[in-house]
Amino acid sequence: MFTGFSQDAVDFLWGIRFHNEKSWFEAHKETYLSQIIQPMQALGEQVHQNIQATHPELGLTLHVSRIYRDARRLHGRGPYKDHIWFTLRKPKDSIRTQPVFYFEIAPEYYSYGMGCYDATPAFMEAFRRRIDQNPKPLEKLAHHLSHSEFQLDGDCYKRPKKAVDGILKDWYNRKRIALIHDENCEGLLFQPELSQKVIEGFEFLIPYYLYLHSVSADELLL
Repeated sequence: MFTGFSQDAVDFLWGIRFHNEKSWFEAHKETYLSQIIQPMQALGEQVHQNIQATHPELGLTLHVSRIYRDARRLHGRGPYKDHIWFTLRKPKDSIRTQPVFYFEIAPEYYSYGMGCYDATPAFMEAFRRRIDQNPKPLEKLAHHLSHSEFQLDGDCYKRPKKAVDGILKDWYNRKRIALIHDENCEGLLFQPELSQKVIEGFEFLIPYYLYLHSVSADELLL
C-alpha cells in the first residue's frame, strides 16, 4: 500500500544530482531502496491495479525505471539518473510508437501524464494527416484539455509543417505529443492520497490515450 514519498526521497535525489558517483550512491543505497524504489513500486502497483480493474481492455503493464544510466549513453554524465519514474503501457509489439502513462519524481518536481515519447516521424505524419482529414475529434479533446490540470508539451519544429489556425495550432507542429502535470515536491507528494490523484489524472487522459493509440495503426500504413 502506498503511503506517500518522504523528504528523504527528495534529499536523496538532490544528493545524487550533486554527487553522481558510485561511492556516494553505495553509501546511500538503502535510502534509495526504501525511500525511492519501494514507494514508487507501491504507487505504480496501486495505480496499475485500479486502471486494470476499470479498463482491462487496455492491457497495460507496469514498468518501474532503474536508476542506472545506460553505460553506452553517459556522454560525460554520471552513472545514475536523478529522476525515477514508472510507466503503464502496452507490451511492445509491431507498432513502433505507443502512448504511455507515466509518473516521475525528480529533486525539484514530480510529474504525471501521458504521451508518445518515442514518436517516429511516420507517427507524427499520421497524426497530422488525421487532423487534416477530420479535425473535429481532436478539437473536442483539445477544448476539454484546456479546462484541466494538464498541459500540452513536446518540442516543436523550428519550421512549422503547416500554418494552422485555431485550437489545434499548438498540436499540429510538434515532434512529439505529451500531456503533463507538474508539481513542486511538497504537499500531496508525501501523502497516500497521491495515488488517487494520479488515478484520476490517468482516467481523464484515457480518451487522449485512445486517440493517440489509434494513430499508431495509421503509422503502419505510411
